[in-house]
Amino acid sequence: MKITVCRKEHFNAAHRLYNRAWSDEQNAAVFGKCSNPHYHGHNYELIVKLTGTVDPDTGYVYDLKMLSDLVQEEVISRFDHKNLNLDTEEFKERNPTAENIAVVIWDKLRSKISKDYDLAVTLYETERNFVEYHG
Repeated sequence: MKITVCRKEHFNAAHRLYNRAWSDEQNAAVFGKCSNPHYHGHNYELIVKLTGTVDPDTGYVYDLKMLSDLVQEEVISRFDHKNLNLDTEEFKERNPTAENIAVVIWDKLRSKISKDYDLAVTLYETERNFVEYHG
């Protein structure tokens, strides 16, 4: 019996979408207002999903307090109230699109969570725009 448990978290971060190899005009044409040289921010909603079997001793698939602590350590403390382009190593050279942010988060969590669990990350950049990554 496989069950998915989910943890929802929130963080705020600023970023600028742009490709360093392109002119300001090309960046503006591709990324629009998201390429503002003065940056812009989002109130990100993150959902981390772990799928596994229920432990007969605990009744848990995964201890959600442990998952919360892990997300706090690996994601929230690293990205919350940061300028992703300027304040984080992960996005110094990588364009901080929702897609790339989700992949970075997944990679950070995957390295800390047993492969016994299927891992998925859903990242809402806005209420209507979100991505999901399964690795």
